[in-house]
Amino acid sequence: VGLFFATQTGNTEEVAGMIASATGLEASDYDGEDFSDLDGMIVGCPTWNTGADDMRSGTTWDDYLETIAGYDLKGKTVAIFGCGDSQGYGDNFCHGVEELHNTFQAAGAKMVGYSDADGYDFSESKSVKDGKFLGLPLDQDNEGDQSESR
Repeated sequence: VGLFFATQTGNTEEVAGMIASATGLEASDYDGEDFSDLDGMIVGCPTWNTGADDMRSGTTWDDYLETIAGYDLKGKTVAIFGCGDSQGYGDNFCHGVEELHNTFQAAGAKMVGYSDADGYDFSESKSVKDGKFLGLPLDQDNEGDQSESR
């Protein structure tokens, strides 16, 4: 299993470090890996280009979304995590999670790790479907004290 992230401010890297500590995996800054040698991935991004329809993370992920969607990831399990600012950008909280989720799903990956949207303070998110986030949303800026427990 691989643990990959891309970051703008360092928050997503910090969260990847927490996940690495909890799982024993090594966190890697994503740089175009094709995932062919892995059984599963945990992948994370921020939401930077708020309100955008695509390329929402403002990171390396944006350069590879189409490429990843074209991979054959059938039989691989993927979990998404993402960072956002629920107070400053509560109307597009963790939108990047949905974009990564949909990209890996389009490649045939089995998606896991959905999180109940209750307990989060935000007004809107494209990453919520049927009351659940399509991954693990975290807000290091306003709710960083809750990240480990989430």
